[in-house]
Amino acid sequence: MSFAREAGRAVRSTLVLWVLTAILYPLVMVAVGQLVFPFQANGSLITNAQGQPVGSALIGQPFTSDRYFNSRPSTTSYSTADPQADAAGVLKTGVSGASNLAPSNPALLERIQGKSDLDPEKAIEGDIPRLRKASVEPSADLIYSSGSSLDPHITPASARAQITRVAQARRLQPDQLEALITQNTDGRFLGIFGEPGVNVLKLNLALDVLKPFSP
Repeated sequence: MSFAREAGRAVRSTLVLWVLTAILYPLVMVAVGQLVFPFQANGSLITNAQGQPVGSALIGQPFTSDRYFNSRPSTTSYSTADPQADAAGVLKTGVSGASNLAPSNPALLERIQGKSDLDPEKAIEGDIPRLRKASVEPSADLIYSSGSSLDPHITPASARAQITRVAQARRLQPDQLEALITQNTDGRFLGIFGEPGVNVLKLNLALDVLKPFSP
């Protein structure tokens, strides 16, 4: 068999495989995703009551107001930093990642416990004093960031710990918020993997439907 024939066969095989793997296969996967899993394939986007996209079910958002259930701390501010005004350097290493601070690290302890100083301008209110001042019992996921720093969930216990504060701010009954938490709690994957979690964005959107935010 001549070299030219072998070379031609190799080229044809390469082209066929390229068409199958680089064109047909991706197109089939996109079609299957859009037909079978359209919500997941399009970014798991969540819309508000007006049908406008407000975020993804997979990525957390910062909530700090007493009128909302607060989200988990994030070392990247949930990637909301402005690339043109990133004084804290949030985006220098990407949009995801943990702080990698050990439990004994002074910077982590300062953020959690706070720092007192003779000069009031240098004093820092820690997360634990801030939460307790708002009648919220601190829990691990309300004071520590996740490994990705984009975790959209908190535990049901952490959500329930905020009921008193949100109920007072919104003038709602605690049992109304308890029902919302239950409705927005995601169970274990396939019933056995992981732990139940509350998607904070979904919960706060349901909260606004129950009683719209008013300054």
